[in-house]
Amino acid sequence: MAITGSLALTAAPGPASFAAAGTGTAPSRGSAHAADPQDAALAFDSTAYTTITVSVDGRPMNVRWYKEICYVANPVAAAAQQPGGPGGGTTTIPNTACGYESMNVFVPESAFGDQQAPIYFAVNNSGWMASYIKASVTDGTSYSSATSNVGAALKAGYVFTDVANRSRGLIGADGTSPGKAPAAVVDAKAAVRYLRLNDATMPGSAERIVVNGTSGGGALSSILGASGNSAEYISHLAAIGAAGIDAKGRSTLRDDVFAVNAYCPITDLGNADSAYEWLYNILATRDATGENPSPVDAAAIAAQFPAYEKSLGLRNPDGSRLTAANMLDAIREEVIRSAETYLKADPANRIPPLGGTFEIQSGGPGAPPATTSYVNDWIEADNATDKVLSVDMAKYLVFVATQAPLKTTPAFDAVGVNGNTTSRTETNLFGPSTRKYMNYTEYSWNHNNVAGDGSGTDDTGLTWDQYTNNRSTKVDDQVHLVNPMDFIGSGADTAPNWYVRNGTRDRDTSFIVSLNLDRALAADKQVENVDHQLAWNRPHAGNYDVPEAMAWITDVVSSAGTPLAPGRRG
Repeated sequence: MAITGSLALTAAPGPASFAAAGTGTAPSRGSAHAADPQDAALAFDSTAYTTITVSVDGRPMNVRWYKEICYVANPVAAAAQQPGGPGGGTTTIPNTACGYESMNVFVPESAFGDQQAPIYFAVNNSGWMASYIKASVTDGTSYSSATSNVGAALKAGYVFTDVANRSRGLIGADGTSPGKAPAAVVDAKAAVRYLRLNDATMPGSAERIVVNGTSGGGALSSILGASGNSAEYISHLAAIGAAGIDAKGRSTLRDDVFAVNAYCPITDLGNADSAYEWLYNILATRDATGENPSPVDAAAIAAQFPAYEKSLGLRNPDGSRLTAANMLDAIREEVIRSAETYLKADPANRIPPLGGTFEIQSGGPGAPPATTSYVNDWIEADNATDKVLSVDMAKYLVFVATQAPLKTTPAFDAVGVNGNTTSRTETNLFGPSTRKYMNYTEYSWNHNNVAGDGSGTDDTGLTWDQYTNNRSTKVDDQVHLVNPMDFIGSGADTAPNWYVRNGTRDRDTSFIVSLNLDRALAADKQVENVDHQLAWNRPHAGNYDVPEAMAWITDVVSSAGTPLAPGRRG
């Protein structure tokens, strides 16, 4: 049974105290692990690559491709037929043995012999869905370093890795659901451990891992960055044969990372419903947009938020407590900072006057772009001085909710609630592998009324509190193990560098989630650099600011100095 709603959980100590904690000494670069048969089986073959040629900014570049490296000794077999994505249907995967626990490693020619180059560690989840192995670098492709994070990473001489992982929606070879939480986090940690195990023979430095992800990938990046070396994952890592777990179940390798580059993270799932309903009900946004089909549920869920926010004990930059009472003011200040940053970035950047229109392009992959006009009735700016004069929060939230319909109530744990069984929300991320889904929040559990789904008071006869008080309960532990808020400020080794972006037009989660993440990171003494911002006029998306993000990575890498230099944290 997990302890939730706290920033003071006990976890494994950091690298400096690894040996003292009895978890084994963190090996130095180049240490051998041949004594461990599983580690020996995970040795990197430096000769097993294919050379491909790409073009970056018009210049050809040779890239070594180490294809589909299985980063665990005991991968979970997958069914050949997997769900086909939002459009429905199915898709056939060729690598059923390890296609969800593999990585593609791409080494640009400038890094062929460079063992100190940063490793750009890309996780490709969306919506916390399982991520089958992909190849972001393909032979003959042209990339622009101004718009492609792939091209920018290769041009900078970084080792680029595409990391697959299990998560929700995955169908195992035995018909079960082996991607239930915390599988995605465990797999990402296993991939980091593989890189550390083979650091002496692989190009790039495992002490300079920069994790990049968007949406569910942003959430996975965040929990990976927050929970470094936590002992709470050891049994899960051992089960899949991750590197650096000895025969006695002790950790001999680290899984902390250097930096996190996260976009619109869908995280803090145990409290995301209350944050969402509070934000979109406190100023009657749901009513104003005609999107309040369950007002009683919405009000009840929103009512849980103030107590949760207070329990975090977070502070604003001015030292005041961050609470529900001043949350809207805090969001307003972030919106103002975003707008003014946009105005100052380029003299050509303008915000339309009140009564003017925002011309916003939209359109999915492969579809022609469509431009829609939205009246600006919410923000007044002086373009001459790059200053925002006023923001009407009620109208701003309507502006956000008008461009994309608000999510259901509940927004993230909707399956089984009031008979809803068609929702694509994150409910199927939780529960045992033998069940399709399980409610993971108090309100949804207590209001599940779908008979026979094994979830809720109706099937178990237990309220949420009664159910989670049982020692055998796992669902609250699952929620805890994917929540970075439970590890930041604890004994885990939180990444020292964070770059977090959430668009000002993103209605997919509450702005509160990324703001809380920022405030928690700012209070963690291990964290050296937090660059959090609402990205001006961006929807739920990522990697739209490649030059800015890559410049930030360059700066933090330069400031950190040579990996494992004396007196520096690896």
